[in-house]
Amino acid sequence: MASKGNWTIVFDDKIIIKQNSDPVIGAQPYIIDDDAFWSDSKWSNIWAIQYKADNHDYNDTVEYRDDTPHATWTAANLGDFSTQFIAKWDAAHLAQLQSDWDNNNGDTRDVDGNITHEETESEKIARLGARPTSYSS
Repeated sequence: MASKGNWTIVFDDKIIIKQNSDPVIGAQPYIIDDDAFWSDSKWSNIWAIQYKADNHDYNDTVEYRDDTPHATWTAANLGDFSTQFIAKWDAAHLAQLQSDWDNNNGDTRDVDGNITHEETESEKIARLGARPTSYSS
């Protein structure tokens, strides 16, 4: 693969990876289960994409399955990267944030594991903040 971009797309795995500059967080991959999207004929010869998202097209690479020379995103003429990939990743990430919030309960339990105090929604909001309703990279 080409030099590390901000975004990596691996078509065989149906995965979109956002590279995070924070070494603790690192790469955040999501499998996007959308066969209609991945089976679009314009992706048929593409193996992977490295996208830098820095307004310098020479940092982007579209990698082909056959001997077609790799191209920049612009030269490959595949449309808007943001609406095709970033929006799908953002939606998957929002769903993960919401699931994490939903499953982070501050219930109090006794030594046997029985709930002795069930956290109220207002207590949860005070502890975690409001449930995420949007996310934008």
